Amino acid sequence: MTLLNLDAGEHDAESEALLRCADALNIACGGHAGDDASMTRCLRACRAYAIRAGAHPSYPDRAGFGRTSMPIEPEALRASILTQCHALLACARSLGVSLAHAKLHGALYHDANRDPALAALVLGAVREALGPVIVVGPPRGEQRQFCLREGLPFEREGFADRALRSDGSLVPRGEPGALVSDPAFAAAQALRLAREGHDTICVHGDGEHALALARAVREALGSR
Repeated sequence: MTLLNLDAGEHDAESEALLRCADALNIACGGHAGDDASMTRCLRACRAYAIRAGAHPSYPDRAGFGRTSMPIEPEALRASILTQCHALLACARSLGVSLAHAKLHGALYHDANRDPALAALVLGAVREALGPVIVVGPPRGEQRQFCLREGLPFEREGFADRALRSDGSLVPRGEPGALVSDPAFAAAQALRLAREGHDTICVHGDGEHALALARAVREALGSR
């Protein structure tokens, strides 16, 4: 079964109906967004609806929502990833929820997939904080290679709500048509990606049409 994952805890307008669509929530934990209240809200939804909970760490860049590459010393970035993961872990433990996966956010997701040293630094910090959790990332690249070398479970991710180039990479957000708003298109793309072997399909929870897209993808992929 191909899972539907949702980037969550990034703004206060997220509805419970949106969160319930997901098989897995990637919960912002303070780097680009998120605080104790939003983490607790998402984790409670995970507990109530048997949704898999995971960390969504990023560059420490709340002003830019973590969407721009950030010049930062490696040790400072490692410390930030540890802090973010530990913050979510503390909330999860207080609610009796287990963290099963981690997915990097935004620019860090893409930067780490191109740079083996960065992938090792960041995913090593995630493993140190959370243990050998599943890593959610691109089907090809340095994140997957790190997990293969280190024996970490890995899920190949596709995107239902982003336009794709012919090589499967994402059309950059600044380009026309980069964001998908048509639920039927998102559902069809999710099905195609699932047939191609992707383990999990993402819908971004902060999008204007997130609920409609998530519902369409949920129906396409099948009931939870």
